[in-house]
Amino acid sequence: MPISDRTAALRFGDDGAQRYCGAVTRDLDALHCLFSGLPKDHAGIRISGMEALRPFLETDGSIGLIAADALGAASRSVRAILFDKTAETNWSLAWHQDRTICVRKRIDSNGFGQWTIKAGMQHVAPPFDLLTRMITLRVHLDDVPATNAPLLIAPGSHKSGQISVNEVEEVVRRCGTEVCIAEAGDVWLYATPILHASEAATTPTHRRVLQIDFAAENLPNGLEWLGV
Repeated sequence: MPISDRTAALRFGDDGAQRYCGAVTRDLDALHCLFSGLPKDHAGIRISGMEALRPFLETDGSIGLIAADALGAASRSVRAILFDKTAETNWSLAWHQDRTICVRKRIDSNGFGQWTIKAGMQHVAPPFDLLTRMITLRVHLDDVPATNAPLLIAPGSHKSGQISVNEVEEVVRRCGTEVCIAEAGDVWLYATPILHASEAATTPTHRRVLQIDFAAENLPNGLEWLGV
């Protein structure tokens, strides 16, 4: 699958995004098998307690190795979602920053708010500074050409801090837009607060993407990451 010179040149340190071609190709069959029993008609499934997934996410696993390279040996997976965009679940997503994390239980703490329950899991918006020290990996289980709704990012937008709704359009214009196409087995690494979006697929097929957030620090005041 061709990739633009600009996209191939994206680097995590400068742009907040980087493509790792074929990083999990050897594990694709195992990952497909692992998720084969999940519902096929859900746009996104939040994952927790999946023991068989964890070896891939450890610091010496094919996925966790990338996270450890970015965050260090203390890196650990703290949230996972399996997305699948098909003809029946062909949504679009406006430009935004991810703002929430998943924790074991609610403990009211300074700077943590907007508590919500999603799929039975406790979510909360932490102080934005915490998000700047996190990363997000998107593991592609299917090919994602330009026609199948690849993620759009605004390179470098993660350096702009917390971006208000009124500022999003200007930041995207200033940073530009890159299209994160991928082949099955590729992994994209992102700074968690990077501005991103997705259009509806023009030729929708399965577009299974395992998205995992990683962190390398404990939460304050007794709060605990839910983990994967």
